[in-house]
Amino acid sequence: MIPIAKPWIGESEAEAARRVILSGWITQGPEVAAFEREFAALVNAPHACAVSNCTTALHLALLAAGVGPGDEVVTVSHSFIATANSIRYCQAIPVFVDICPQTFNIDPARVEAAITPGTRAIVCVHQMGMPCDLASLVAIARKHSIPLIEDAACAIGSEILWDGQWEKIGKPHGDAACFSFHPRKVISTGDGGMITTRHKEWDDQFRLWRQHGMSMSDTVRHSSKQVLFETYSALGFNYRMTDIQAAVGCEQLKRLPDILIRRREVAAHYKTLLVNLPGLTIPYEPAYARSNWQSYCIRLSSRLSQQEIMQALLNHGVSTRRGILCAHREPAYSIEPWRSTGGLHHSEQAQDQSLLIPLYSQMNLDEQEAVVSSLQQVLALECVA
Repeated sequence: MIPIAKPWIGESEAEAARRVILSGWITQGPEVAAFEREFAALVNAPHACAVSNCTTALHLALLAAGVGPGDEVVTVSHSFIATANSIRYCQAIPVFVDICPQTFNIDPARVEAAITPGTRAIVCVHQMGMPCDLASLVAIARKHSIPLIEDAACAIGSEILWDGQWEKIGKPHGDAACFSFHPRKVISTGDGGMITTRHKEWDDQFRLWRQHGMSMSDTVRHSSKQVLFETYSALGFNYRMTDIQAAVGCEQLKRLPDILIRRREVAAHYKTLLVNLPGLTIPYEPAYARSNWQSYCIRLSSRLSQQEIMQALLNHGVSTRRGILCAHREPAYSIEPWRSTGGLHHSEQAQDQSLLIPLYSQMNLDEQEAVVSSLQQVLALECVA
């Protein structure tokens, strides 16, 4: 079986986890602080705060932006459910706009029309690691004095052409960027997240909220030669990352350059193999973007259902995943409040017609050719039928 994804984790990560476990300090502590420093340096961000996952990162970023009950947040339905859910955690209303069909990212032309006096934030998603048109989105956000939050769950290592220079996603170009370290992502800590921001006051709030609103960190209290009592000045959350995860994260950051080289090589080879295959559209990378190729998403014009194609490929030993879901189609959002401006036709079409095929750093040419051969056989059978 060729898997859809495979994290590149080895002895150095295992040794890092072992070292922390044997140190006796395994919760949030010095390793988390080190991971934050290294991550901030990598993406050239003024501040980076580690949290338990990207969903909690999005929740905290929205809270820092001042999003509250009844507010509106402009975003896409075409994203993992956590994007919309994080808005609802603030008791705010998601306002869904359609995507650009080529990039699967939020359409800036539709964002401005969705802004009302009740809009408190814009959340853009760098879908599958492909950077959004940030230049257009930043201009809109600044024009209306609305915070721009980047859901960069998939985008570690991706780059955008900004004022003639290539810059990492996460700088941030908006007000905050939120990352995931889930095993399906380009680097992994098992689970975990990071928020980068250009606002010191936001970073201070993240650090307060992630640890129950506690006035001092565990490391300060435990290292003090005097007895110190903490206070709880705000309603906080348990959104911490552990030192075990952070130590693994530091090792993963060391691997990241090689990971990106390999993923881009795999994506380039897929392009060579698939570009002339009938009935199939390959991913589009705009001139302003360098994707990390977190996923390789193809679009099929097929009479067979998405599920039939996926099952046929699975029967050939190839794992796939369906196109990115649309939150407004999920049962939870038949109850949860939301609205949209204009139709969501491109979003729905992308979900129904798209397929994620295997891509991981360790993938070899034989595996890629097996994937493509299986696709050819499935599409040929459809033509015969």
